[in-house]
Amino acid sequence: MMPLRPALLASLLFFASHASALTTPVDTPLPTRVSQGAMVIGHAGPGSDVRVGGRKLRVDAQGRFVFGVGRDEKGPVQVSIQPSGSPAKTTDIAITPRDWPIQRINGVPPATVNPPPAIAERIARENAQVTAAREDDSDQSGFAQTFIWPVQGRISGRFGNQRIYNGTPKSAHSGMDIAAATGTPVRAPADGIVVLAQPDYYLTGGTVLIDHGHGIGSNFLHLSRLDAKVGDVVKQGDVIGAVGSTGRSTGPHLHWGMTWFSTRIDPLLVLPPG
Repeated sequence: MMPLRPALLASLLFFASHASALTTPVDTPLPTRVSQGAMVIGHAGPGSDVRVGGRKLRVDAQGRFVFGVGRDEKGPVQVSIQPSGSPAKTTDIAITPRDWPIQRINGVPPATVNPPPAIAERIARENAQVTAAREDDSDQSGFAQTFIWPVQGRISGRFGNQRIYNGTPKSAHSGMDIAAATGTPVRAPADGIVVLAQPDYYLTGGTVLIDHGHGIGSNFLHLSRLDAKVGDVVKQGDVIGAVGSTGRSTGPHLHWGMTWFSTRIDPLLVLPPG
């Protein structure tokens, strides 16, 4: 069974949020089921208190909120919505599991698979910087746009696949790899603010993170060139860098990852079908 894409969820669940500004938004039912790795956009009416798994969510002036469902989420996900002055209503959303194939990658530098202590310390420092950048909970609204591909190309690696580097099992793939030639422009898939821009991380090479708002972010790895800096406000389609093969990489490609705070979600599921 194919998982529902967030763009479809948004149109089914919360049509009122895209209606005329003269129309008063109304609450509509949440989905009964979503896929592992999904981004879910909802509408609860301005001023509502919305919580997912006990975490309070930001609700914008149009009543929109968003949350992500992790790769290994078993569910159900509990969503509580309490309109201003009314009792809370809780909905349990079931999770559709997915199959996660094993992907074997050979030929990467051995020091990137089993790094010596000094390199391991560097990786830990860099990972901490990325983790901190992902905690932004801004009022940006790019998350509600229809996302576009940051670069066109063949999907060479899929979100969630278990990866084995040079025969050593590592964590699941955290994003989508898109094969493209070195130097190909990488474009912002939605509006946002650049919250991290580093040209030489050990594992990820040239790295840019964009905050799309409400905890939703995109990360772009292995870039050969950075065309954005921290604090830049970017619009959908703006060039933020160029495809490369920096860091732990065996060839030129763009790694596009997405997160809801620390929860990794599947970029393919935020793109329109087709």
